[in-house]
Amino acid sequence: MSNIDTRQVNRDSLFLLAQLRVDGQDLLHRVKVRNLSAGGMMAEGDVKVMRGSLVSVELRNVGWVEGSVAWKQDNRFGIAFVDEVDPLVVRAPAPASEAAEYDAPRFTRTHSAMPFNEPNPARLRKI
Repeated sequence: MSNIDTRQVNRDSLFLLAQLRVDGQDLLHRVKVRNLSAGGMMAEGDVKVMRGSLVSVELRNVGWVEGSVAWKQDNRFGIAFVDEVDPLVVRAPAPASEAAEYDAPRFTRTHSAMPFNEPNPARLRKI
């Protein structure tokens, strides 16, 4: 996006996890997506970035999106995308095959999804 003030752009408030890569680094960082618009997003995480840093973020249902850090405050920072994305596509549930990549917490999985190959006395509770 340009240097024009974009604070009036519609944003979707949401909470998603995404992978982030800082240009010139091999390390992937997991960040929380706090809000999202077609032209950018606010991320939260322990990532060492500066205003102007080039980054790529992997958004659910979209893939890798390139952008630059527009602002930073504490552990939150804004990313201005090079190309616009559709926030509704990112917000949509992930396909079943892709959903397995994002490990859901154990308490959200159904009983049949939990591994239970052999009885384990440590897992059984006597009443």
